[in-house]
Amino acid sequence: MYTGRTLSQRERVILHSIVREYVDTGEPVGSRTISRLRSLTLSPATVRNVMADLADEGYLAQPHTSAGRIPTEIAFRDFAGTLTAGPLPAADRERIYQQMQTGESLEERVGIASRVLTEITRNVGIAAALPSSAQELEHLELVALSERRVLMVVATRDRMVRNRVITLERPMSQDDLSQLRNYVNVEFAGWTLDRARAELLRRIEEERSLYDAVLQRLTLLYQKGLLLSDSDPQVAMDGASYLVGLDLHLTRERMRDLFRALEEKKHVVALLDRFLDVPQGQGGKQVGVHVGLANAHPSMGELTLIGITLDLPSGVRARIAVLGPMRMHYEKVMSTVLEIGKTFEALQF
Repeated sequence: MYTGRTLSQRERVILHSIVREYVDTGEPVGSRTISRLRSLTLSPATVRNVMADLADEGYLAQPHTSAGRIPTEIAFRDFAGTLTAGPLPAADRERIYQQMQTGESLEERVGIASRVLTEITRNVGIAAALPSSAQELEHLELVALSERRVLMVVATRDRMVRNRVITLERPMSQDDLSQLRNYVNVEFAGWTLDRARAELLRRIEEERSLYDAVLQRLTLLYQKGLLLSDSDPQVAMDGASYLVGLDLHLTRERMRDLFRALEEKKHVVALLDRFLDVPQGQGGKQVGVHVGLANAHPSMGELTLIGITLDLPSGVRARIAVLGPMRMHYEKVMSTVLEIGKTFEALQF
């Protein structure tokens, strides 16, 4: 039973050696295996006694009577708490930078980040970008899809791009739309969306008694949400299939619940909000490691979330994370998360 007492240096060295061996092999670890490690000069009997104490304290479990021991959630948490994110190999760093810079918008880079996280760590990669509360207009594009259907594309200076298809009550030609686009880009580029929308409404109201074709047409688009700020986060997740092969001790129904939760953006955002709420930056601070997520979802008790929150110069808050089993290569995952976070910062415009 876990008592919360502080482990001795020898106990911690043995415990962490067991965790590393279990991460590498996936098999229960015996005392003889640990005693053979070059870093230790202890007999199998000594190691066996320490392992028995660690089991009594709740750090180790024994799946079978004749088997070795496996780390518990408490052991993984103790182990993870001593780690730091070191540099990735140069090839991985170059791969991350090359792939990330192919994204021309923040939305694209969010998708690339989640995919690269999955490719390197072989776990679930998650990336999210929460728009600034004061998004500034970079450019508006209006495209006629048919006589009454229009594609509105709003690009903001935080590198967000929003697409929306609207249906108008009366036809509008591409020439008309181009005129409206030019008006908005000339008059409101650099304005926050909220301020631009308020000023546009003021002008519409002020000129209502006059015949101003541009403002009359803009009224139609305004009513359909032109320049309406959108606070929905951009979220991308890859690699959920890696969870299928894990022995998470879940019933079929519980596994379905887990996948349903991960399929909904709001649940993924809530998970990130809960564990990665505080921006940690790169100034020597650690990537957050959270072992055992049962409090977030009953089917996530044997999962670990490793991630970081970054407040980017553009005003966007980005979250980079990996979701996987407790048995994972923690240092590699932490280093990958940190490197992608650094790249996010470096590629801001």
